[in-house]
Amino acid sequence: MRFEAVRADSPHAEAMLTEYFTSRELGFVGGTYRIVRPDPAGFEPPAGVFLLVRDDADSVVGCGGVRRIDDADDLIRYEVKHLWLREETRGRGWGRALLAELEARATAFGARILVLDTNDSLTAAGALYRSAGFASVPTYNDNVNATTWYAKTLA
Repeated sequence: MRFEAVRADSPHAEAMLTEYFTSRELGFVGGTYRIVRPDPAGFEPPAGVFLLVRDDADSVVGCGGVRRIDDADDLIRYEVKHLWLREETRGRGWGRALLAELEARATAFGARILVLDTNDSLTAAGALYRSAGFASVPTYNDNVNATTWYAKTLA
C-alpha cells in the first residue's frame, strides 16, 4: 500500500468520500446521519492534507485527512477526518498505518495536539484510536454524528 496526497475535491477523493459517507449513512444508529463534505481548502498544506490509500495494484481503497482547527491552550491543534478503508482491506493494519501517516503529516505541519471524533457504533475505530494513544476528551466540536471525542498530545 502507499499514500497519495491529493486535493479533497479531486475525482478519486470525491469517489472515496462518497463511499465513506454512504457506508456511514447505511450503518448509522441513533438518528439520521448528516453528511458534511469537507472544504478542500482545509486540506491543503500547511492547513492540512488529504490522503488516498492505494493498494499493491494501484487501486484507490481508502482515504483520510488532517486539518488545522482552532488551537487549544496555545498549542497547534489538527483534526483527523474521514479516515476510511474499503471493507476488503480491513484487518491488514492499513487503518493503523493511515492513522500513523496522518499523525506524522500533522506533526510535520507543527501540530502539538491531534484530535478526532467518532461514533460509539464504530467499535473497531474506537479501539484503533485508543490503542494508538488517543484518550477521551470533552466535546470539542458540534458534529451531530459523533458520540465520542479523542485527543493525543504529540511530541
